[in-house]
Amino acid sequence: MQYKATTPEDYISQVSEEQQETLKKLRKTINDNLPKSFEEGIQYGMIGYYVPHSIYPDGYHCKPKEPLPFISFASQKNSVNLYHNGIYAVPEIYDWFVAEYPKHCKRKLDIGKSCIRFKKFDEIPFKLIGELCTKLSAKSWIEIYETNIKKK
Repeated sequence: MQYKATTPEDYISQVSEEQQETLKKLRKTINDNLPKSFEEGIQYGMIGYYVPHSIYPDGYHCKPKEPLPFISFASQKNSVNLYHNGIYAVPEIYDWFVAEYPKHCKRKLDIGKSCIRFKKFDEIPFKLIGELCTKLSAKSWIEIYETNIKKK
């Protein structure tokens, strides 16, 4: 679903009441755990966390006017989706997350390249997501991005 939001608060106000509390809690979890060098805003129609141009002037290679994306989340009709580029780019982070997930949630992990889908909002492993947010700094994300992704 696409929302016409200009701020994270605006985005959350547009989703169903059922999802609003979940998104508020997810946003708080990310903001409390993500290194402060990332910025929050609306990116690609979702709430996103990215490396600002003040730190990485090159921006995203596909759209250099866009800051370098890192994490985002979106409300879909039947799920809340978390996109974490580090899971996609760093096999050790992916392996760690897959191994830790069953310790936090009984539901089967629904994961694609960088997308983790949560269909049961009361079973989202917020503590695990908080730990995931601490795995990479903006500086380390830039290094990984320039080494592995930008050259493709």
